[in-house]
Amino acid sequence: MPRKKKAASKKESRFLINSVWILAVTAVLLGSFIAGYYVGYDSAKKDISQKAKAKEDKKLSMLKKLEEESGKSRDLDISNRLKEVLKKDSKAVVKEQESVGEYEDASHEVDGDVLPKPPKREAIKEGHKPMLAIIIDDVSVRSHVNAIKSLNLPITMSFLPPSKYRPNSHNLASKESFYMVHLPMEAQNFTKEEPFTLKVDDSQELITQRVAEIKKLFPNVKHINNHTGSKFTSDESAVKKLVYALNKANIEFIDSRTIGSTKVPAVMKSYGKKYVSRDIFLDHEFDKNYVKGQIKKAVEFAKEHGSAIAIGHPHSNTILAINESKKLFDEVELVLVDRLY
Repeated sequence: MPRKKKAASKKESRFLINSVWILAVTAVLLGSFIAGYYVGYDSAKKDISQKAKAKEDKKLSMLKKLEEESGKSRDLDISNRLKEVLKKDSKAVVKEQESVGEYEDASHEVDGDVLPKPPKREAIKEGHKPMLAIIIDDVSVRSHVNAIKSLNLPITMSFLPPSKYRPNSHNLASKESFYMVHLPMEAQNFTKEEPFTLKVDDSQELITQRVAEIKKLFPNVKHINNHTGSKFTSDESAVKKLVYALNKANIEFIDSRTIGSTKVPAVMKSYGKKYVSRDIFLDHEFDKNYVKGQIKKAVEFAKEHGSAIAIGHPHSNTILAINESKKLFDEVELVLVDRLY
């Protein structure tokens, strides 16, 4: 019996030792597995993180590139949209241009190749920011209005009176809170004139009647400037008749200065009224870079004299030049023309 007990004891001892070894090996293996898992997990996590970062960086790089390309093409997109807007009503515009001799530049407004100089004004250093008013003449169809409004700038629209090819110009004006009328007047060398153009020989009664008609068509009009009119505005008697009629209708006159020998300053002085006129023509030549150069001159003129009035027309290059010159306008306060009174 003792031998059996001793043998059984040895067996139990070996069993316990084997069990301990098995448990130890299992523990080591399990620990290695767990450690490997976490090390692998951290490594995988780090790898995933790096890949995600690389992907994000690539995405940001692509977005930046797209943004840069977008920035480069933004002006082109705006230009294309403006051109598209200006194409609308093109048939009416072409017929209108053929009927009154208007072309892409503004050379029809003045006589000769030399632009009349702006009025003499003293350099003024005032406390407020220099003010610049841009008037767009010949506004007559919806595409003109849309193109000007797309600029998102305070631009003064001067509407031509309605005619056969633009019967709705007065209705378009009625939807605007502020506008002017571009009133046709007799020129020295311009033959394809507007219907109902004011003539030097017109009587006071006829001129007063025409102004009354304009007031009826454009009830809110407060300012008028001349379309062509080199012959009319250089005749003192004719200008007196016009200013008399405008005073009765409570309308102010802005001289487009289509001729250097204009008599408007003298007549205004005789009436005790302020003389207001165009300082810069923007698009006497059609080239867009020329127009941009004229815009720069207008800004410089305003900075020197405290204010300036520039006149342009609703042609594609003029609209595009204004759009591309927006940074220049930071140097002045762009205003509607009534702010200069």
